[in-house]
Amino acid sequence: MTDTTATRTLERTWLDATLPVEERIDLLMAQMTLAEKVGQTHQVANIDPDADADEIAAGRISSSLYASGPTGGNERDEGVLVGNIDAAQRHAVEGSRLGIPLLFGRDVIHGHRTVCPIPLGIAASFDPDVAEEIGEIAAREAVVDGVAWTFAPMVDISEEPRWGRVAESLGETPVLSGRLAAGLVRGFQGDDPSEPERLAACAKHFAGYGLSAGGRDYDTVSVGENTLRNLHLRPFKWAVDAGVTTVMAAFNDVDGTPMHAHEHLLRDVLRGEWGFDGMVVADWNGIGQLVNAGVAADLREAAVLAIRAGVDLDMCGGAYLAHLEELVESGEVELALVDDAVRRVLRLKFRLGLFERPYAAQPGAPNAPTPETREVALRSGQAAHVLVKNDGVLPLDASAGSSGSAGSAGSVLLSGAFVDDGDALLGTWVLDGRGEEVVTPGAALRERLGDRLTVADGRFSDVTLMQARAAETSVLLLGEHRSRSGEAQSVVDIGLPPGQIEVLRAVAALGKPLVAVVYTGRPLDLSEVLDLADAVLVVWHPGSEAGNALASVLLGEVEPHGRLPMTFPLSTGHIPTSTHQRPTGRLIRADVDHKEGRYIDALTYPRLPFGFGLSYTSVEYGAPVVSSSTLPVGGSVTLTVTVTNTGDRPCREVVQLYFRDPVAEVTRPLVELTDWALVDLEPGQAREVTFDVDAEQTAYAGRDLTTRVDEGEIVLLTGPDAARLQSVSIQVRNDS
Repeated sequence: MTDTTATRTLERTWLDATLPVEERIDLLMAQMTLAEKVGQTHQVANIDPDADADEIAAGRISSSLYASGPTGGNERDEGVLVGNIDAAQRHAVEGSRLGIPLLFGRDVIHGHRTVCPIPLGIAASFDPDVAEEIGEIAAREAVVDGVAWTFAPMVDISEEPRWGRVAESLGETPVLSGRLAAGLVRGFQGDDPSEPERLAACAKHFAGYGLSAGGRDYDTVSVGENTLRNLHLRPFKWAVDAGVTTVMAAFNDVDGTPMHAHEHLLRDVLRGEWGFDGMVVADWNGIGQLVNAGVAADLREAAVLAIRAGVDLDMCGGAYLAHLEELVESGEVELALVDDAVRRVLRLKFRLGLFERPYAAQPGAPNAPTPETREVALRSGQAAHVLVKNDGVLPLDASAGSSGSAGSAGSVLLSGAFVDDGDALLGTWVLDGRGEEVVTPGAALRERLGDRLTVADGRFSDVTLMQARAAETSVLLLGEHRSRSGEAQSVVDIGLPPGQIEVLRAVAALGKPLVAVVYTGRPLDLSEVLDLADAVLVVWHPGSEAGNALASVLLGEVEPHGRLPMTFPLSTGHIPTSTHQRPTGRLIRADVDHKEGRYIDALTYPRLPFGFGLSYTSVEYGAPVVSSSTLPVGGSVTLTVTVTNTGDRPCREVVQLYFRDPVAEVTRPLVELTDWALVDLEPGQAREVTFDVDAEQTAYAGRDLTTRVDEGEIVLLTGPDAARLQSVSIQVRNDS
């Protein structure tokens, strides 16, 4: 460990925690050499405390991604992970001239040891409080391992289910994605991210990544700024307003300019218009990839473009460390740009309290799932279950058949590749969850049904069919393994994986009740599944409590109340299909879709629209009523809709409010989600649900890209999903 006279005698006034953060930054930066400043812009993947000791002590490393490699995840029980973090941190804090702590990040996306549903499953809950609970538990577990920063939430808006990363998204609409992102940010960071059990959050990927051509990761994006502002930037603004401390630049270009070199969006919009004072981090080697994109000849040019654009921390690319110092000395890069980047990095470290608590908060403490954290995983898993068809088969009778023996009226066959594969149900981007800690569907249903349950291995065979013939009801677990979704897991066909539909056809041909449970990280083509099965549940990848969540829904212990956060296209050929669709010169009407469509061989409208989901009862919607037909700019009106549970079971209804602007300066969506309410209804109960609607909810970016609210008609629509809506019109007026 380096121990110079300067290290021992330098008065570190910036360590005075009673001083304001900005003053502490000023005091520290006044002592920093240019080389030490550049070091604060350099992030590495993994750190070896021994091999990297001199680099750390010299201030040439600022942060570690620590999300991959031999010292990650499950080895923490042997002390490897925490030991390496604290050993490396000691070189920085005690062995360097300035004592600036390292920042350790990790991909803690939808749980750490306790794994909750994938973000798209979280979005199915339509519940920001659930998102906040998930973030809070993940942070509490991750800090035990020395993690201070997570690369979540992902708020990319996409209508491209071939893209594997829709699994990480929070749905296709800006309002849903934004509100849930704000919930996750609150959960990760709390009111004060310096609290010992909190993490810094990161909104990613800024911006437009969900538009990657062909649904291919890392591909190009062609989009105008109007569409960016009216759609793709909006959830980032929600995250920024919620206090997110970091933002990650996207891999893609935007209409020819790579985001790691996009000065306008990063500096003018994110920092200038929105006032974001946090840190912008590159994606993995995103600066270096400017060379591959053809806008920089080498890493030196890439460093110039990125620092000018406003990328503060170079993730694993090495461009800044190799070239920034010389670029400043030669006058090609202004020192002020480097100072701004360093200030933002240091601001994050101060805000996280790393100067006061640089080491792992609870080294060696347990962070395995507990009854408390499992309860949150169970509730969030249940909320992710979306019932999309039910011809009276569900819920299953929890009591035994007349004789109580297998093969009697109450017997159930459970089959499929996911019956006892806990790891497959954790979902994408899980680095620390363990498959053996997952409650599987097989385990949960064996416990509840006993000898009424028969388990098959899911392969199409005569034995499987014999078991299906003997059972009263078959439950087939279909869909994708977690390795088939997420980053770099795009597909050209959104149908079920090979072999599954054949099994479904064979069992359906027996003519007995059939339930299809679909585990997935993306919207799939479920047309034939919906035709063949009597009941269909879309479950996403639910996490640690997968089996208990499924069993509780199948047996009616809880009511299904998830809703689809993305549109499910009729087929791969129907992509893109979403609520982003705007009116054209020749509208396709749903009621005449069979006569006048965009295809000669298929209908156009999706079979499963955004927001769709059923329960075990029936709910009727009254027509919406407004308190006034006039909405003044700066004022509000109240919309009321009566919803009635007309069945004999309780339910949670997601009452959805949309709007349409019939005449605007630019084309606007045919319907756009603007609000929703979660409403619990007892059998026979009717409730009036009210929404306060203000004119700002109809605001949009016009032709000049400035935000505007138009006078004139606005159509408000309420209903259970984007396809079943009743409308009422109001007039927006500016009386000032």
